Amino acid sequence: MHNDEAPYEYDGMERDRSPVPEEGRRRRSRSLRLGVPAVAVLVAPLLVSAFVVQPFLIPSSSMEPTLRVGDRVLVNKLAYRFGNHPERGDVVVFDGTGSFAAEEESQGNPLTGLLHEAGAAVGLVEPSETDYVKRVIGVGGDSVRCCDKRGRIEVNGVPVEEDYLRRGDEPSTVPFDIAVPDGRLWVMGDHRSDSSDSRDHLGSPGGGTVPADRVIGRADWIGWPVDRWESVRSSAAGEGAGTVGHG
Repeated sequence: MHNDEAPYEYDGMERDRSPVPEEGRRRRSRSLRLGVPAVAVLVAPLLVSAFVVQPFLIPSSSMEPTLRVGDRVLVNKLAYRFGNHPERGDVVVFDGTGSFAAEEESQGNPLTGLLHEAGAAVGLVEPSETDYVKRVIGVGGDSVRCCDKRGRIEVNGVPVEEDYLRRGDEPSTVPFDIAVPDGRLWVMGDHRSDSSDSRDHLGSPGGGTVPADRVIGRADWIGWPVDRWESVRSSAAGEGAGTVGHG
């Protein structure tokens, strides 16, 4: 039986390869070039927020008139690095877990919690319920009491002129007399009649004081809204009172 088909002749030339793989590589390369900057744009603010400056959304009126509800303050996380310590009059953001808030096991959806933390880190949502912003009135070694005959708070026996208080507020309607332990802070809100602060936790561990190492940073600037752009004044609370030490 004969095969009538013509035999295959190799002409020495290969057929053109399909352009599809090369086009796919080009698309992947373009995707990588576009993706890397996009990831950097997303990650950079989180890194800055984690180590340098963190926006913090003010959720309550406890620091009025200095800070108002909806203000976004920029918290300087480097303020107390390199041997520096919180000082009287500083407005600080701190984690109140164990002092102002009970320590609780995390609950709920981990993904939701992660997204909330990311949003809070860039000031888009309210911070954790255990984060607080208050003014430092006494540092480790100070004696803080309320009040003298004129109704003023005394630090180490020296009356404090608190011109940052909300108009109409008294320095405190709650009497107290406390020696601030080393390494801890006595903190109060500027809107004394609407602030839950050290006075409300006199019976808690630490006697209402918070650990200095729980301070996240110092509120240095108001970044939003635009008409509120200004630095946050750190009043010299108890200036001239002296101190035993920062603890």
